[in-house]
Amino acid sequence: MSHNSFGHLFRVTTWGESHGPAIGCVVDGCPPGIRLEESYIQARLDQRRPGTSKFVTQRQEPDQVKILSGVFEDDRTDGPRTTGTPISLMIENVDQRSKDYSDIRDKYRPGHADYTYDAKYGFRDYRGGGRSSARETAMRVAAGAVAERVLEELYQDTVKIEAAMIGMGPHTIDPARADWSTVGDNPFWCPDPEAAQHWALRLEEARKDGNSLGALIEVRASGVPAGLGAPIYGKMDSDLAAAMMTINASKGVEIGAGFGASRLSGTENADGMKPDGNGGVMFDPQGPENTNGGILGGITSGQDIVVRLAIKPTSSILTPRKSVTRDGEETEVVTKGRHDPCVGIRGVPVARAMMALVLADHALRHRAQTGLLRPA
Repeated sequence: MSHNSFGHLFRVTTWGESHGPAIGCVVDGCPPGIRLEESYIQARLDQRRPGTSKFVTQRQEPDQVKILSGVFEDDRTDGPRTTGTPISLMIENVDQRSKDYSDIRDKYRPGHADYTYDAKYGFRDYRGGGRSSARETAMRVAAGAVAERVLEELYQDTVKIEAAMIGMGPHTIDPARADWSTVGDNPFWCPDPEAAQHWALRLEEARKDGNSLGALIEVRASGVPAGLGAPIYGKMDSDLAAAMMTINASKGVEIGAGFGASRLSGTENADGMKPDGNGGVMFDPQGPENTNGGILGGITSGQDIVVRLAIKPTSSILTPRKSVTRDGEETEVVTKGRHDPCVGIRGVPVARAMMALVLADHALRHRAQTGLLRPA
């Protein structure tokens, strides 16, 4: 199986399966001298970890990360620092229940990658989906933590990345009530506390009915300087869209106004500019509200980067669904085991990580091409 790596100069390769002994990743291209502790990575992983509430899978994985290479500490350094060599990270799997999947060994679960994997490779690991499992995303979160440390070092803590769930099924937040400082105060990573209470009732109903719900996630990056990205085939927005679409269950991505831009006029869509008083440019706060999501012509404008991704409902449900066996016989599938009734909840820290990975890669690509972190 190829295509297990992501990025150009800042490159991540993940490995491992849902029910294997461990999962891991190798981060290549990280600059030397970046401070990096296991505790920093662990804090990000704890946000994605299963079993943290009744609204996510009850698989009990501590997701304890180990740094195996690429970091060095002695009495001349104020903590562990990256050496510039490949950083290897590993998490042991400790709570697999492979027997939960014995019933679907020769059945294709509707909505899953079972059939397509079999069609391509003629072989599949049916235990939790193997490589196609969302378990793999834990390593993206770990690698994303490294990327955030790189951004902190390169831009002196000016870049801030936030992610939240702004919709669940047909229910969305009220933007007038949104307070992003409260995102960590509820199990949905929701910036609207009132909506979060409503979602809890709706998701509990779906779970008891043997069903699941989809989600809408928004990721924002502020403090990103103008000039990152490249025209044509290295566009920031195309790389972000590709990154978000690699997340399990992601079925759609929009940037800025996204599909809503098709309903706007030219005057409504164009973000007006004016002098900032220091010889530079600022975007008119009285004009349209960042309809282009902080990216123009594939290059960052200095405005906030805003990306939204649609996550489909979890396909692993207790409600029987019609399917076929590997031999082409009709059957019915009920997916047992421990699954997320709304996979979008744990997708929030994954989306944040993918934003960090893309930004770190583009920051290093910009420096390599121009010799600058910020345009002159």
